[in-house]
Amino acid sequence: MENKQDWTKIIKSEESFFKLNLKEILEYKDLIFLLTKKNFTTMYKQTILGPLWIVINPLLTTTMFTIIFGCIASIPTDSVPQFIFYMAGNIIWVYFSSCLSQISSTFLTNAAIFGKVYFPRLVLPISVIFTKLIDFTVQLVVFILFIAIFIKRGAPISIDIKVVFFPLLIFQTAMLAFGVGIIISSLTTKYRDLNVLVSFGLQLWMYATPIVYPASQIHGKLQTLLMLNPMAPISETFRYLFLGCGGIPTTFLIISILETIIIGCIGLFLFKKVEKDFIDTV
Repeated sequence: MENKQDWTKIIKSEESFFKLNLKEILEYKDLIFLLTKKNFTTMYKQTILGPLWIVINPLLTTTMFTIIFGCIASIPTDSVPQFIFYMAGNIIWVYFSSCLSQISSTFLTNAAIFGKVYFPRLVLPISVIFTKLIDFTVQLVVFILFIAIFIKRGAPISIDIKVVFFPLLIFQTAMLAFGVGIIISSLTTKYRDLNVLVSFGLQLWMYATPIVYPASQIHGKLQTLLMLNPMAPISETFRYLFLGCGGIPTTFLIISILETIIIGCIGLFLFKKVEKDFIDTV
């Protein structure tokens, strides 16, 4: 008599590079939640001020930008008060750079875990995105409070009605950081020095993005080249939605979305290729 069994897991010898198993990732949503919670608590563990650093960091950075680029360098800010102008660029950039920086070391920092237990490897970079989203949400609330204060003082600030679509902008920012991050993470399994260059590369990328200056101050072919940077249209659009300065570079924003999709596909391809045998090379 044949004994029938219901199998819960099927192990396959080969798997397509393009098969992402999104259903399997959703099955591990509890793990994503636990990792997000762990990442957040670990980040501020054994610190005096704890989660207050979420607010203190952008305020200190924005103050530094205001003094150096606003007061000393006298860079125009499209008639918007300098502090709120730099704060807008800072919080969107910090979300992108912090996600990218942490995702780029996924394989190296979690090699011990990967070697002991199975779970979808993409769970870890996804948890990073949600962890940093908590920080960004808190900073956004503080940013909106400052906007209200400046508007009450008569500053030329206007929130555009299109701001309701801003979550899509944040989603694109997260996906761009995710794509670039997993490309670097995949390559660092063989080329460790790439991980060392991440922080330096992010600094250069920031200055190639209109964070401490408006895109309106760049002209001609140089402006076109600047706006082909996928983070540039995101930064400009974010400022326009919340402050009313500049405008939405529609054409470049579409190009930025296409660049994000291409980078994401390349990243997933490399990630799927490397995750099968990275334990042997890390």
